[in-house]
Amino acid sequence: MKDWRWFERWQALARREWNELTTIQASDRRWPMPFCAALAIGLPLLAGAAGGRIDYGLVASLGGLCFLYLPETPLAHRLRWLLAVALAFCACFTLGLLSQFLPGWQVPLLTALAILVSMLCRYYRLAPPGSLFFIMAAAIAAYSPLELPELPLQVGLLALGCLQAGVIAFFYSRQALRRQAAQPVRPLPPLSFDFVIFDSIVIGACVGLALALAQLLQLDRPYWVPVSCLAVIQGASLRAVWTRQLHRIAGTGIGLLVAGGLLALPLDQWRVALLMMALAFIIETLVVRHYGLATIFITPLTILLADAPQLGLLPADALLQARLFDTVLGCLVGLAGGLALHSQGFRDLLGTPLRRLLPERFRQ
Repeated sequence: MKDWRWFERWQALARREWNELTTIQASDRRWPMPFCAALAIGLPLLAGAAGGRIDYGLVASLGGLCFLYLPETPLAHRLRWLLAVALAFCACFTLGLLSQFLPGWQVPLLTALAILVSMLCRYYRLAPPGSLFFIMAAAIAAYSPLELPELPLQVGLLALGCLQAGVIAFFYSRQALRRQAAQPVRPLPPLSFDFVIFDSIVIGACVGLALALAQLLQLDRPYWVPVSCLAVIQGASLRAVWTRQLHRIAGTGIGLLVAGGLLALPLDQWRVALLMMALAFIIETLVVRHYGLATIFITPLTILLADAPQLGLLPADALLQARLFDTVLGCLVGLAGGLALHSQGFRDLLGTPLRRLLPERFRQ
């Protein structure tokens, strides 16, 4: 009888886990938003394809990710907000590029940047994707080899991508506000030590640890490990962290099969640009409904984003295997960080001495 009850408990647990992993969330997101997001990411790629420099288009398309941070507030506030996001994007990207010329500083710089950006995103209650794309831009920049004279060009390309994202956001907002009233601008909440400061320090430390492990293992693209870690650890609860890491690992595994099929196609620069636009549209349609399904398409998009200029020069199977390993390693670090982040004992152990180091107004 006891053995049967044990089996029933495990069966109920498995059923709950399956429901958590397969539940499709309701969303009121309509097609214009994913369409404009695809334009913001894809137009620089089309311009790069037209000029025969898809590598330039890829840098500018990183700036197009600014569009994803557009709030649902009045028009003037939306544009001011997007300007602040664009400036932060440019700052993170520039610091990432500069770290190339400071040997051994990539890990500490990215750790400090992850802490600072996480603090700002949490203080201003930045909606998902939160600090993810800021750190992704910095991490990619830190491991994209270039000569020092090329640095202004790279930053300028990113800024152009941010600019065109702002133009798209303006016209999109004009139409969206005709259909739906804007949400009021909420006043900033009081500064919370646990949510803003302590959590950000733990998140930044995990991002730095993930990058350090990637460098220690001498991975070809170490930046994907901290990005995967950050995507997982940002969950609002331990359940959210656990679900996101399962979604990301499973979605990446299936996404690699999709990517393998896409890489087998005869892809030129124009096809790459159009394919990335289609993937961006699908992702922004799905991500608010089911993160795992979106990750299936995020995987080929990120592979194209990082390796489009080298398509055909690198063996596809080695590229896909490396991407899977990067994701699993990053998710495991993110899960460990999530366990620490949501452990009261861990908070008491490190939070108390950390509070003593801060001024009184930051300890609440």
